[in-house]
Amino acid sequence: MDLESVIGHHPVKKDSWKTVLTLAYQSLGVVYGDLSTSPLYVYKSTFAEDIQHSETNEEIYGVLSFVFWTLTLIPLVKYVFIVLRADDNGEGGTFALYSLLCRHARVSSLPNCQVADQELSEYTKDGIVSPTKTRAGSTLKSTLEKYRVLQTVLLVLALIGTCMVIGDGVLTPAISVFSAVSGLELSMHKEQHRYVEVPVACAILIFLFALQHYGTHRVGFLFAPIVITWLLCISAIGVYNIAHWNPHVYQALSPYYMYKFLKKTQRGGWMSLGGILLCITGSEAMFADLGHFSQLSIQIAFTFVVYPSLILAYMGQAAYLSKHHNLETNYRIGFYVSVPEVIRWPVLGIAILAAVVGSQAVITGTFSIIKQCSALGCFPRVKIVHTSSKIHGQIYIPEINWTLMLLCLSVTIGFRDTKRMGNASGLAVITVMLVTTCLMSLVMVLCWHKSIFLAICFTFFFGSIEALYFSASLIKFLEGAWVPVALSFIFLVVMYVWHYGTRKKYESDVQNKVSINWLLGLGPTLGIVRVRGIGLIHTELVSGIPAVFSHFVTNLPAFHQVVVFLCIKSVPVPHVRPEERFLVGRVGPKEYRLYRCIARYGYHDVHKDDTEFEKDLVRSIAEFIRSERPKCDPRIEELESDEKMTVVGTSSSNIKGIRLSEDGDSSEIAGTSELREISSPKRVRKRVRFVVPESPRIDREAQEELQELMEAREAGMAFILGHSYVRAKRGSGLMKRLVINIGYDFLRRNFRGPSYALSIPHASTLEVGMVYHV
Repeated sequence: MDLESVIGHHPVKKDSWKTVLTLAYQSLGVVYGDLSTSPLYVYKSTFAEDIQHSETNEEIYGVLSFVFWTLTLIPLVKYVFIVLRADDNGEGGTFALYSLLCRHARVSSLPNCQVADQELSEYTKDGIVSPTKTRAGSTLKSTLEKYRVLQTVLLVLALIGTCMVIGDGVLTPAISVFSAVSGLELSMHKEQHRYVEVPVACAILIFLFALQHYGTHRVGFLFAPIVITWLLCISAIGVYNIAHWNPHVYQALSPYYMYKFLKKTQRGGWMSLGGILLCITGSEAMFADLGHFSQLSIQIAFTFVVYPSLILAYMGQAAYLSKHHNLETNYRIGFYVSVPEVIRWPVLGIAILAAVVGSQAVITGTFSIIKQCSALGCFPRVKIVHTSSKIHGQIYIPEINWTLMLLCLSVTIGFRDTKRMGNASGLAVITVMLVTTCLMSLVMVLCWHKSIFLAICFTFFFGSIEALYFSASLIKFLEGAWVPVALSFIFLVVMYVWHYGTRKKYESDVQNKVSINWLLGLGPTLGIVRVRGIGLIHTELVSGIPAVFSHFVTNLPAFHQVVVFLCIKSVPVPHVRPEERFLVGRVGPKEYRLYRCIARYGYHDVHKDDTEFEKDLVRSIAEFIRSERPKCDPRIEELESDEKMTVVGTSSSNIKGIRLSEDGDSSEIAGTSELREISSPKRVRKRVRFVVPESPRIDREAQEELQELMEAREAGMAFILGHSYVRAKRGSGLMKRLVINIGYDFLRRNFRGPSYALSIPHASTLEVGMVYHV
């Protein structure tokens, strides 16, 4: 799948209103499903044992006041108007904020960063940036860069937020679907519905996760009508209940009722905040799924559709409950009791469908954030399937999908109770929001260059609200809130072990790389016979000669006439433009025919298929040979004394440069009078041609080098994969031995290898393993 033509730009800013409204429509089916289904369980969870509903209605009015102001301050003010503006070139989520910070301060978790990466056009194009830096911002930046422990704390904070998003991906489908199915209890005997709810909920969950491989685009168009129907339904029911039961319920929107509520209920009211918190579950999905849609489309959908519908729904439930104080204890105070009995069954069906949609938001967000973590070296490699050829951010990860399904089924079968599921989901949600608040304060100072006072005010205002809800959720640790903590701890250990092991392996590769003096001592023939063909050596090093090369040179009797050190690396930006894809340079003198090529990808980029990538790789080397100048070019960045790297784009982005034609590709270049060919000998079975511009003319030495590169390409390409393994040194501490020898080694063996190694022909592959002790 070649998506480079659609991922090289920010797809939001130039969209027409038709496109924005279409995306807003789709976002209703993907982003807001979770948030819009929260009326199913908020009141039921709030009044579950902690507080009682009295004749004065102070509890009902207090809860409604809390719900209204929480919905207004957190999703509307914080996320829609502030956090969404902190996108990372169109991408959102906890790790997008961390990536944004890494580009404005040297706190990156990637070990192979280069100065040349900072020249990428996407590197500094990150939204609102003030032209003047503040003194406090400079001080904060230098402090973060100086102390490694602060960088580790920042990374762990981002990982905690990420792990809680994954935990929410387990809990939200469980509570949404189970709460929707619980409406059966109003139409069945008490003994019967207990045996029906769990099997029906599990069947729906299995169906939901089985749908994921179709992709967000298809699911969005399928689910959006369901969410719109659901929002219209709860709005209409809310208006009916307000008009029929209590038209004065709007008085409860006054914040004074929050004070009265806490004053009367005291500790019970504080503990019930964990249930009220559930009214904003799914708010983080607006930010996490930003890459699937656009900032404006999400803002429009929430402000004009979702927010007013939810307010009417909660007001309607409160109006009904304020006039019904004799509800049966077994049914609690759920959503369905406020639905007129005539339409209860149709509403039940719509609610179940809406709950399925609600689960979609966090599942999609989980896929997005795991891809970011994997690309930035903080999660083991997994299979990533791109489900849309037009929208770059829509992905599906099979391993994560089925893992979430199994965990979700376990929670549903294990709890069988909305209250405990709500306690677990609430803690996961509020933890992610706290992490977002902390990272946003740093973004304001380091990226937006706002005053530190403004950042402190932001943190204090929203952080105090979220800390109140966090304390109420944490107090219910033994009543279900332990689940997201346990899940997050497991994922956090996996992510940190992988990150630590990856860094140690790269540091070992750097320490064991071969010096250029050793290479110069071998001479142009490298001391052995140079055979026809291209030897492609995969390495993670961005400079220097990998140890695996010296191993081959000293142990094999022959080596290829052209050697390419290829590094496929991720950079802390969402996308790398095709014209900036490759960094190409020489290793050693020209006559050695050794090249280094660094292919740079953003954490949301799509890797091209192997055939196209190989052609682009060879063409980029040819373009480097053609455009090389004796003197330094402004686009050349010197990395080492023996290497200079030049930025070279892909064939689709550089139509004026050298083009590569193989076998039947010649038709596409016929009739180009301004081009001339350098052709290879006709005796070779596979014909390769470089088509180069007429001007400027290239010298004879460069022509000979291009001729040799063509012959090597025709002869074939051999892949040399160096596998370096790390083991803890003798005498290392117990923790280091557990992490390196057991944890990292287990992950390395059981997860996928590098993407480039999966489909390389085995007949053309040489593999060598090296063990480093760290």
